[in-house]
Amino acid sequence: MGIQDRDWYRDAQKERDRKTAQFDKAKVYPTRRHSVHLIDTKWFRLIIVFFWIAVLGALYLAVKQYEKPKTTISSNGDVMISRARDGHFYVNGSVNGKPVKFLVDTGASLVGVSEKFARNAGLHGGEPTVFKTANGDLPGRILSNVPINVGPITVSGIRVGVGLEGHETNDALLGQNFLSKFDVVLRQDQMILRKR
Repeated sequence: MGIQDRDWYRDAQKERDRKTAQFDKAKVYPTRRHSVHLIDTKWFRLIIVFFWIAVLGALYLAVKQYEKPKTTISSNGDVMISRARDGHFYVNGSVNGKPVKFLVDTGASLVGVSEKFARNAGLHGGEPTVFKTANGDLPGRILSNVPINVGPITVSGIRVGVGLEGHETNDALLGQNFLSKFDVVLRQDQMILRKR
């Protein structure tokens, strides 16, 4: 190979390298590609955040649904209450038409509600009293002739004790003065209120 041939080959190689560099430069814009990548990353992160918010929201709703009191009504009118995970029995109902979640308390002599719930339910007046509880004496009042509803069952003329301290406003105790109107049957993890 002569000197001219080597120069020609070198020149041809330089020309190929120059064209390849121009092609690569035309094909790839490092600054533009980098900014597009940042925008995509921001949107991707936002989508991930919304995805996890949706997943956590769905889990929260599923747990709330799972923890709701499970009450069924049989064809003969029995109210069947399933035991909750904490070992207690809860049932939805109402006091004086105001919705409430009852804790079934076979040791309580009266249906009981908090003072705040009583105000919201329009339960005013009553006879002042002192309740004897496991935590000591508790001042309160007793109202007569209050309608109590559990499932499809409504019982009128029930005495209600007002003054449960430390209870949430939507919680109440379903005591013996209501339960005594029924035959109460316990079967494993179920309580059945059967009309007499």
